[in-house]
Amino acid sequence: MPNRPKRKPPNRRLFCMLYLALGNAAEAARRAGFPPETAEIDGLRLLQSPYCRSTLASLAAQPPLPMQSLVLAGLSRLAFGSANDAAKLLFADELPPKEMLDTLDLFHVSEIKRVKGGGFEVKLFDRQRAMERLLELAGSAESSAAAAALLSALSGDTGSAKEVDHAEYGSVFSETEDSPELVAPSGDEEA
Repeated sequence: MPNRPKRKPPNRRLFCMLYLALGNAAEAARRAGFPPETAEIDGLRLLQSPYCRSTLASLAAQPPLPMQSLVLAGLSRLAFGSANDAAKLLFADELPPKEMLDTLDLFHVSEIKRVKGGGFEVKLFDRQRAMERLLELAGSAESSAAAAALLSALSGDTGSAKEVDHAEYGSVFSETEDSPELVAPSGDEEA
């Protein structure tokens, strides 16, 4: 008996989420754990079921994720996710059957090509570049938050501004009576 990969049990809710993202019933069914041989039929049957119809309607009514969240999730997966399935593919003596390929997580793979003399080459996305981009985006988000807080403070919007207890943290500038050097001298006072 050939060594077949273990298949996760089919998941109807996951199928519905994948169908909304992919728009392809067969692909969504395969990714949700249905056998590749029957994925197309299973996907079409699921689309007609009352459970999937109500789940799809409920999911479709939810606001979509912002693009920045999706990009951050993808970059995080590239930077910190496992590339074990890609390594499995690389060290295989020959290309595995399609059924096994459908179960592999090849998100990190940027290119696969056959090379002369047999075998194939697998190129992965650059983890360090993904981490650098994540840091850039994190810095950008922090800068945006700081700029929004500054604009809020300058405009006098105290509704969204956080109250600071000066007794706890101290004051950046003391009151003018305590620090006359902070007050510009007027013309009639002695300098």
